[in-house]
Amino acid sequence: MDSSQTPLWMQDDLVKDIPREKLEFLSTLFAKGHGKSQKEMMALLMPAMRKAKQEHLTFTPQEMQAAITAIKKYSSEAERKQIQNILEKSKAQRNNSRQT
Repeated sequence: MDSSQTPLWMQDDLVKDIPREKLEFLSTLFAKGHGKSQKEMMALLMPAMRKAKQEHLTFTPQEMQAAITAIKKYSSEAERKQIQNILEKSKAQRNNSRQT
């Protein structure tokens, strides 16, 4: 991916210290999820996170926060709302799985 094809969020200073393969994984995930409903996005997210784990692509909380912030910075209002909803659902699912 050259700089003319690189999404703006991947060029942001917030993510400059995150390895390129991690950013490309997130970019692919974001592109696949574009325009999907929350339910469709959650169905896409879980297998993608398992794949990332298999490929030893783990994200620190700081990396995730930086990437999410950068993505939101270059997203439309509708995309930001969808991102927020997905994050809230993901957090709720993690909390539920810890309680069982």
